[in-house]
Amino acid sequence: MRKGSALDDDAWERGNSVYFPDRVVPMLPERLSNDLCSLRPDGDRPCLAARMVIDKNGRLLKHRFERAWMRSHARLTYEEAQAAKDGKPSAQLEPLMETVIEPLYAAYAALIKNRQERGTLDLDIPEPQIVFDKNDRIKEVVTRPRLDSHRLIEEFMITANVAAAEALDKTQQPALYRVHDSPDKDRINGLSDILKGMDITLAKGQVSKPSHLARVIDQVEGHDDQRLIHQLILRAQAQARYGPNCTGHFGLALRHYGHFTSPIRRYADLVVHRALIDLFTLGDGGYAERDAQALDETGQHISGTERKAIAAERSANDRYMALFLSKQVGETKTGRISGVGKFGLVVTLDDTGA
Repeated sequence: MRKGSALDDDAWERGNSVYFPDRVVPMLPERLSNDLCSLRPDGDRPCLAARMVIDKNGRLLKHRFERAWMRSHARLTYEEAQAAKDGKPSAQLEPLMETVIEPLYAAYAALIKNRQERGTLDLDIPEPQIVFDKNDRIKEVVTRPRLDSHRLIEEFMITANVAAAEALDKTQQPALYRVHDSPDKDRINGLSDILKGMDITLAKGQVSKPSHLARVIDQVEGHDDQRLIHQLILRAQAQARYGPNCTGHFGLALRHYGHFTSPIRRYADLVVHRALIDLFTLGDGGYAERDAQALDETGQHISGTERKAIAAERSANDRYMALFLSKQVGETKTGRISGVGKFGLVVTLDDTGA
């Protein structure tokens, strides 16, 4: 997809894909996003590959980027991969345990070790999932599972994002970065006051570091109000955005961070791909100097489209949840107070997260 084409202009306008409970509005046409740009078992797909070397402590030692052909040999679910690691491999995975599954989880363990040493904000906030029946009616609301197989893929993606940002920042190649600033001091002070009432200490008046909040997260492990405290920490955070300056990611405790791994669903990733192609002279598809000069405008634009997408997704979830609960009027539910305002209390229901 070339810069300035009709396809690129449309992707820029959308900025990202939008995920609703019952459908996806893709950034790229479905013919691309669900077919030509998606992996298919035993099918070749062109890609921009990040080859990375990490040590036993999960530190990224070196990396390089290259254009390549990728061939996927199997389509696995997260549940299938996790079952294999837990000692119950499917017939498809049994011959791959020693050569694929075990090495993947060993690398994941090293990356988790590095994550813990950095002191990242590992917030555990259950995500409700609306399940539909064959007639597209709401069947149930469940908590989306959070398996090690999910976290494994997430850690590999984060590492690739770091590698891309390091390569671009080191050479001062114009690009877009994922920026997550330190929390506002007033928000931290307000959070400290709330935590104090729960006998949890978070010092005021100091420069916020991810490790300070990570210690609070460790302290509240198993606490009755663990979920609430995680939500309060999340609300205290600055809003992440895209920008041309590599100023780091507070929540992940990373000096370098960009988005590289999802070019079919985020325009920011396309920009990073073009910057890497240009930097390493990987052929056609880079960007011209005039495109680099518009990075600030692009960053502001796609930060805005991301916020619109999040608002739309939340609105759709709220409407579906209200429809689901409308059939349960009069029932008794358990929940926890998750907010207080002049209008009254906000209560989060335990079973649905509504």
